[in-house]
Amino acid sequence: MQKLMFKGLMKDDSTLRELNMCNGAKLMLVGSKLNDVIAVSSANPEKLRAAEKTQDTTKKEPVCKQKIHKKVLDKGLPDDAMPGLKNLKERLPPAPVHGFNKTGGKVRLTFKMEADQLWIGTKERTDKIPMGSIKNVVSAPIETHEEYHIVGIQLGPTEASRYWIYWFPAQFVDSLKDTILGKWQLF
Repeated sequence: MQKLMFKGLMKDDSTLRELNMCNGAKLMLVGSKLNDVIAVSSANPEKLRAAEKTQDTTKKEPVCKQKIHKKVLDKGLPDDAMPGLKNLKERLPPAPVHGFNKTGGKVRLTFKMEADQLWIGTKERTDKIPMGSIKNVVSAPIETHEEYHIVGIQLGPTEASRYWIYWFPAQFVDSLKDTILGKWQLF
């Protein structure tokens, strides 16, 4: 299977003249190998369903058990961490929330509502991040310490751009997500 590209995918029924093609114009030919096309066209639907079921049954490893997070969690609770409360939802505190970043250094989160910014402060510097530029916020409880969470603040388009904060009090997680991402209302 092959397709021609010129300023996007070309339609099969259009001619070169209709596309205002001139001498020296560059086209891209995109195609699949014959073996790939045959493999897709001869795929057994029962095998595909079985493969999907096995993928659904294999669960992801909990965030707190992953190697990159385990090192920081093994340092233990920061001495200046706010007390965490499980099964409770509270508004964000006016004081900064303390925790660790992915390198195990102390980090301080300050919520500047009047400027619509999240300040992430470390010993070296303070990043002032506009709330609107944050793409996503994910969290997972820390096993054996469910009153605290690992929070990932996604600053870019991919998951690799997440800024991880460890030992974030559980009672503020929902409020953090609502403040940064906006509260969704069903009408």
